[in-house]
Amino acid sequence: MTRFRTDKEENYTSQNDFHREDAYLRAQKKVKKIVGFYWHLASYVIVNLFLLFLIGRNNDNFWSFGTFSTAIFWGIGLFFHFLGVFGPDFLFGKNWEQRKIKEYMEKDKKKWE
Repeated sequence: MTRFRTDKEENYTSQNDFHREDAYLRAQKKVKKIVGFYWHLASYVIVNLFLLFLIGRNNDNFWSFGTFSTAIFWGIGLFFHFLGVFGPDFLFGKNWEQRKIKEYMEKDKKKWE
């Protein structure tokens, strides 16, 4: 049966394969970002616990700003990393970006008709 395919059917099949591969690559990229965030989070927790332990053991003035400054500023960076990884879905819901792209494409299409 594949011998008798028309060019249109072959084009559709290759487009379908392209969309699947594109979806796979996007999912793979998203997973890498998520894994990177979790490694960042784990290193944040481990390093800051270690620093707090060392400072608490060797310093009488534990409750000063300097004791927690690393955790505070690194935490701010970690928060922005979180927004970079989960932000679009977290703030705008699933497929927000795709909906906006389709919306602008439709506006552009109507503009040229």
